[in-house]
Amino acid sequence: MKNILITGGAGFIGSHVVRLFVNKYPEYQIYNLDKLTYAGNLENLKDIEQKPNYHFIKADICDFERVLQIFRDHKIEGVVHLAAESHVDRSIKDPFTFAKTNILGTLSLLQAAKECWKGNYEGKLFYHISTDEVYGALEADNPQGGSQSGGGPWGRDFFCEQTKYAPRSPYSASKASSDHFVRAFFDTYTLPTVITNCSNNFGPYQFPEKLIPLVINNIKHAKPIPVYGKGENVRDWLFVEDHARAIDIVFHSGQAGETYNIGGNNEWKNIDLIKQIIKITDRLLGNESGKSESLICFVTDRAGHDLRYAIDSSKLQDNLAWQPSSDFNAKLEETIRWYLDNEQWLNNITSGEYEKYYKQMYEER
Repeated sequence: MKNILITGGAGFIGSHVVRLFVNKYPEYQIYNLDKLTYAGNLENLKDIEQKPNYHFIKADICDFERVLQIFRDHKIEGVVHLAAESHVDRSIKDPFTFAKTNILGTLSLLQAAKECWKGNYEGKLFYHISTDEVYGALEADNPQGGSQSGGGPWGRDFFCEQTKYAPRSPYSASKASSDHFVRAFFDTYTLPTVITNCSNNFGPYQFPEKLIPLVINNIKHAKPIPVYGKGENVRDWLFVEDHARAIDIVFHSGQAGETYNIGGNNEWKNIDLIKQIIKITDRLLGNESGKSESLICFVTDRAGHDLRYAIDSSKLQDNLAWQPSSDFNAKLEETIRWYLDNEQWLNNITSGEYEKYYKQMYEER
């Protein structure tokens, strides 16, 4: 596969994947398709935008005719599909947008691939990136439906590839539906597809409505740090560059029709993670140790807030020789340093300047 379409490549995870593919595979032509909604930011890719094998296309994955034209014009042979609405809180307020983008947008891409490849699937692949949230929730002391091989500090169980789907938010329901469409195209049309379901990502370039950059930014500006409920919810954290490496490996070596889970083996209660971020950030800012803990404020819990997610990624590790980073605290500090060192990037996001700039740029074309 030489002509690769990466959707959502201006977003957080997508920009890391685009950068990796562009730099690692100069023989590929990488087409980054992004609608540039609020979470898409081309500043994330400033360092590669002049590379000869990188091409940006502003388009909406829900526009089937446009997507079909892109497949035909650029002879797309492989798809890495990351474009999605992804923030649970926003899905609770606006489920229609999530259903449209995550379900119909995925269907648009699948249909375009099917029509353009016309059963000539040799050397072709449609790779769909999804979330562990499709599996629902694991209880901290009464687990359900996952791997039986061990467990983390908060429970005896993990999600595995055989765990039954039980989405509990509009976001996870939309992603579950898109997963089912991908599998249906494999079973019905033999379209070569692969799916990965990942745990919570963290790292540079993440939109600051997400937990880790939000906490860092609020510490820096001495603003309240909101914590849902009592902060007891547990998440498994995956460094975004580890995720990008996994995507690279699955894209090149994964088995069509298979699903692989990608986790970081880093379970943290939200409140404990926030306190760890405070500890590191206060030190880096020269604050008295623990000073910013006074900024923590507990707020009404989110509707349908799943208690615990935890990923068993042993299939990926055993079959495709991938491993996550071993030192979570080192990667967390690296992430915090990046946000503190890139104040202009963060200011452009929080002020909305990045959206104005790129909107004007593409309106003038």
